Amino acid sequence: MNGNYSEPIRNTTYPSEVNGNCAADTAPMDSDFTAQAQAVGLAIEPPKFFAGKKILLGVCGSIAAYKAALIVRLLVRNGAEVRVIMTASAKDFVTPLTFSTLSRHEVISDFYASKEGLWHNHVELGLWADAFLIAPATASTIAKIANGISDSVLIATYLSARCPVFFAPAMDLDMWKHPATQRNIQFLQQIGNHLIPVGNGELASGLVGNGRLAEPEDIVAYLQQYFAAGKNGLAVAPPVEIIQPLHNKTVLITAGPTYEPIDPVRFIGNRSSGKMGIAIAEAAAQMGAKVFLLLGETNLRPTNPNIEVILTPTAESMYQQAILRFPQTNIAILSAAVADYKPTHQYTEKLKKKDEQLSITLEKTQDILATLGKQKRDGQYLVGFALETEHEEKHALQKLEKKNLDLIVLNSLRDAGSGFQHDTNKVTVFDRQKNKYAFSLKSKQEVATDIIQLIIQKIPSLIV
Repeated sequence: MNGNYSEPIRNTTYPSEVNGNCAADTAPMDSDFTAQAQAVGLAIEPPKFFAGKKILLGVCGSIAAYKAALIVRLLVRNGAEVRVIMTASAKDFVTPLTFSTLSRHEVISDFYASKEGLWHNHVELGLWADAFLIAPATASTIAKIANGISDSVLIATYLSARCPVFFAPAMDLDMWKHPATQRNIQFLQQIGNHLIPVGNGELASGLVGNGRLAEPEDIVAYLQQYFAAGKNGLAVAPPVEIIQPLHNKTVLITAGPTYEPIDPVRFIGNRSSGKMGIAIAEAAAQMGAKVFLLLGETNLRPTNPNIEVILTPTAESMYQQAILRFPQTNIAILSAAVADYKPTHQYTEKLKKKDEQLSITLEKTQDILATLGKQKRDGQYLVGFALETEHEEKHALQKLEKKNLDLIVLNSLRDAGSGFQHDTNKVTVFDRQKNKYAFSLKSKQEVATDIIQLIIQKIPSLIV
């Protein structure tokens, strides 16, 4: 995953890498990269707790590296001066340009700048910092630090640092539980380093358990508590007041299939599970939004308390709820697989098998997306989905234009592991300027985060 904040990318959780060599990148580089970067992320309300503090951030090669960009954003927003050191493998996940833009400092990943022949003084860096945070800290880097193996500028800086060192591990469940890893972590704590506990949840391998990088706001709160405690560690830190990017925003989401009754037993429907839409609702709620989820026929339910579920089993019921709630909505994301047709007549009793053939007359359902596109006013943002089997991009762009959308998310049934019923998805997103954002196959939770982050990037005026 890649956490850059400006342009279409090849393989990220935060969809915006400035990389002109990406095969999937067809959009021009945004001319106002810095302004966009500053508009994205989590904000901490004043007073700025870290004012005057110099924090060195070490980023290791982990799929969780994208979270480090949010850590930088939180620290800078709250007054800290931040400098970033990256391992060589970290640059495979997030480009240095992301961190240099967010921190407003050069990013260091080598002992010297090869083009200019300038040496990067790791000793000076270690003496400069008030705190050295390593996040994500991989099993490999933790092991090397514990054994003093100085094969990178990050570890050389650690060995030169005189400030407090905090490390936030990120690795898979079995790596985290392994006795070698636990021994190294215990040793680092014994010699005075501070462990920021790992999170529990779904990991990159698909396993569920300990090993996730702590959330950026929790890491920042940990640092805040340390500085508030002072040298004697007696003071109690005030809570960190976090304003999420979608704070005070209302998001309307549709998800799942609609079932159009033929009789009390039979219906016209589709194979949608609702997993994608529910994941989007969860991602939006995690970013602080109040979410109204219009949910079709599925047994799945979201867990976030900021999501209000309205059951809409038919196209008509979903349509009525959508037009009712859309006027108060900042962002609408319509991912439901709504039936295009419904029976003209619904039988009150079960149809008996009598004749060799049965004809059922169908009529079009109300087009929810097109209706909202017509009603959309300035300041509202409308996102649609397109599931195609042929001429995918052409049809998606036509739908984007015809229905007055701001973004359209394209699924192709030709891609293995994407579409209905799967836990993974592979999407391509187009905006009004026909910029293309192509993503690799990921879990639907990761895809949902990609989509929400792209929306945040596109409409900074809506974001706190």
